[in-house]
Amino acid sequence: MKIQIPYTPRKLQAELHNNLDKYRFAVLSCHRRFGKSVAIINHLIRAALTNKLKNPRFAYIAPTYKQAKSIAWDYMKQFAGGIPGVKFHETELRCDMPNGSRISLLSSEQPDSLRGLFLDGVCIDEVAQIDPRLWNEIIRPALSDRKGFCYFIGTPAGLTNIFYELYQHALGDPKWYAYTAKASETKIIDQEELDAAKAQMGEAKYKQEFECDWIANIEGSVYGNIIRSLEEKKQISRVAYDPALLVHTAWDLGVDDSTAIVFFQQLGNQILVIDYYENNREGLPHYIQVVKDKDYIYGDHFAPHDIEVTEFSTGKTRREVAYQLGIRFKILPKINLEDGIHSLKMVLPKCWFDIENTKPLIDALRHHHRKYNEKMKMFSNKPVKDWSSHACDSARYMALSITDLPRQKVAAQKIAVNDYTIHGDR
Repeated sequence: MKIQIPYTPRKLQAELHNNLDKYRFAVLSCHRRFGKSVAIINHLIRAALTNKLKNPRFAYIAPTYKQAKSIAWDYMKQFAGGIPGVKFHETELRCDMPNGSRISLLSSEQPDSLRGLFLDGVCIDEVAQIDPRLWNEIIRPALSDRKGFCYFIGTPAGLTNIFYELYQHALGDPKWYAYTAKASETKIIDQEELDAAKAQMGEAKYKQEFECDWIANIEGSVYGNIIRSLEEKKQISRVAYDPALLVHTAWDLGVDDSTAIVFFQQLGNQILVIDYYENNREGLPHYIQVVKDKDYIYGDHFAPHDIEVTEFSTGKTRREVAYQLGIRFKILPKINLEDGIHSLKMVLPKCWFDIENTKPLIDALRHHHRKYNEKMKMFSNKPVKDWSSHACDSARYMALSITDLPRQKVAAQKIAVNDYTIHGDR
């Protein structure tokens, strides 16, 4: 029997359905009014009608029971209501299909109450608001024996929640599907309405809700307002390397974790941040080779005081090792973290960032934040130690190095002492 559902997807929704059919797990970051709930409900309905297993079970899960009912229940009745033999159970928010399959609308308010379910497919809506245990401890095991699918949908809400973690996982796992729908790209909402929304909501909230910006509205951000100001002033754009200016580097040297390097030039009072490199669990020779491989004329290389620590394996300091490999580091003074943050805040307004080569650094500066203490009703003194820390540390070292740089606009014509130009200690 052929069943016709009263649903005609938009072009982007149709493309989304086609892609979802190819993946068992998907993370969908979509702007407000994209139509993601309508699309997902219809995807669940189709899956329920076509599943060949015995007693198929599907679920739509929202953060609260009220959200599940207000967002999805009317859609469920609208699109499944014309199916012959379908039954709706209002009190349970459940739809029973004529083939024995069932779609339940559930809440994540009490995750433990969902233990014991088996599922052939599930959609979790507004994922940023749910308890992480719901996926890891309950839903993932519920899908295992029947190899069910799971689609995570929502709008970004910063980087410290399971939605962001799942999205990052999807980007790195070829078996997962990551999808982003920005209002400025989909054109579902006209520009006049978007402009009005931005004016009423403010830039940060607008970017989060309509442009799916993960880091636009982070509470406790250390440098977020400054980065936003630089964007507005077009100081985050294309910044070309000027061969007439020396390139200086500032390093945050990791041991068993990441090392970050900022490449910058100084033109009068302007700081041109032209490049950035970060990697982890690589030895010092790797990073020095990265520096050598870039076609820059170098000035000074700056590192924090801990470069003078002797390594047990070699009996040498990393400064000595670097010197043997062709880089002479200048050591920055040891100052406390808050003073370093203050120095960077003073320097950042003078910076111009290359939007392509320094994007990871820009993202890190935007995200770097202090944790809010609910009990004390205040933010902590120290920023959260996370993926952004090394990038921001290297930027702090750049700021500390500025006062030690000569006011030199034109690169002196020097003879290279090895296969790239090195200027001696000053």
